[in-house]
Amino acid sequence: MKEQILKNADPFYFPGNGTGVILVHGFTGAPTEMRWLGEYLNQKGYTVVGPRLAGHGTKIDDMIRTRWTDWAASVEDAWHLLKENTDQIFIIGLSMGGLLSLNHAAQFPVKGVVAMSTPLEVPKKFFGKYRELARVVSKIYKSREKSGGGWFTPEAKEGHISYSANPIRSVVELSYLVDEVKNNLGKISVPTLLIHSKDDAYVPIRNSERILKMLTTKDKELVKIEKAGHVITRDGDKEFVFNKVAEFIQKHE
Repeated sequence: MKEQILKNADPFYFPGNGTGVILVHGFTGAPTEMRWLGEYLNQKGYTVVGPRLAGHGTKIDDMIRTRWTDWAASVEDAWHLLKENTDQIFIIGLSMGGLLSLNHAAQFPVKGVVAMSTPLEVPKKFFGKYRELARVVSKIYKSREKSGGGWFTPEAKEGHISYSANPIRSVVELSYLVDEVKNNLGKISVPTLLIHSKDDAYVPIRNSERILKMLTTKDKELVKIEKAGHVITRDGDKEFVFNKVAEFIQKHE
């Protein structure tokens, strides 16, 4: 049966110049998390694609059936699309999208990578000590832990698309992705920008601080912001975030 995409959860493609930008949304989310940033960057002239990750933006059962490698494949598909239509590519991700972006930058040619609100730890409360067992049994059972962004500006949540729960089975996959990224951070050689809010209650800023320390690329920076929750592409002073991303691209294109 064909997946039915939720309203406003479609992927997007904005044609522009020879510099391409991939915008990767987060865990249980949808491309809408990145659309405003995409529109901003397209106004700057860039060609922008916002893929919908496998199992996202439809129904939660679809997500439970996917693996982290399926999410990575969605990003790779977007990279191939831009490779055919642009001369150089930047990759930018939010939360789990940041993990996927870092992992992609360690394996594929890109000019630079931006990871925002990115986790490097997954709370064990989701699956305890029995990760392998949880990977099987949670095909049925779903976590009561609701997904969300810890919104600093409540009205910023309007129009945000995310599943109402974090399926344990998928959190386990997220933990495997975290392991993969930890192993690959030392392979990233391109300029890397991390952006994280000090007020992120969902993924504490210490995660990005750890990523910064583990990165071996010489060109790396962590920008700390305030008065924003987890989804910094929609919350708080998002224009500041957009500007930082644009400056990064302009500097390295």
